[in-house]
Amino acid sequence: MSSPLARTILITGCNRGLGLEMVRQLLAKPSAPEQIFATCRAPESPQSQALNELAAKHSNLKVVQLEATDPTSVNKAAKEVEAHLKGAGLNVLINNAGIMPPSTLETVDAEDLMHLYTTNVVGPLLVTKAFLHLLKKAAKDNAQAGMSCSKAAVINMSTRLSSIAACYEQFDHVPVVSYRCSKAALNMLTKCQSLGYKPDGIMCTAIHPGWVQTDLGGSEAPLTTKDSIRGILNVLCSLSEKDNGCLVDWEGNSVPW
Repeated sequence: MSSPLARTILITGCNRGLGLEMVRQLLAKPSAPEQIFATCRAPESPQSQALNELAAKHSNLKVVQLEATDPTSVNKAAKEVEAHLKGAGLNVLINNAGIMPPSTLETVDAEDLMHLYTTNVVGPLLVTKAFLHLLKKAAKDNAQAGMSCSKAAVINMSTRLSSIAACYEQFDHVPVVSYRCSKAALNMLTKCQSLGYKPDGIMCTAIHPGWVQTDLGGSEAPLTTKDSIRGILNVLCSLSEKDNGCLVDWEGNSVPW
């Protein structure tokens, strides 16, 4: 059974691609969240123009500066969001920001791998820790049984390319070794979070958005951002305790670790 998505939601990496499209579709919903916090590294830059234009038209959208790999920036953003919430909790945190530069077994080096690990794993870890008290409050204030995004959830944007069981798929065409490794680590983080935060009633799930036509996915991708996000939002509404600590795709199918 589907449930309303959330009253309050925060998404990282919202100035382009999937993050920006998610903001657009959430705002267009008849039952849009009461507060949407859209973060990006540089809100004043030209790359954030589309996001700022949306914020100018919708009072329930707040643009927040956040560099996920910078603890000072992350903590400052958490304080800003907490002030806007005025005592309420945060229902959903979506760790969407990430990078995928090309890399092969021949070209990958320590610097490349550590850069990807910092952005795609350390970033979501720092952000989740900074907003954890607000997620706990949302879960505590919601008396409904079980787990859901309308209660409290951490959603980590992952990929099927991180699957060890399915690594043979498209490896020759899309090796992206450092990206695959970093997202596999993110999957483990998701699993650890699902166990550690379960007593607090916070669901933690990883989602594969599909192969999407973004800067990361490229023009050959079969999915548009609109279709991917439409599917993701439907999946988020249907997630429950059975999905805690799992990797699912944009259609709700289970993806093997």
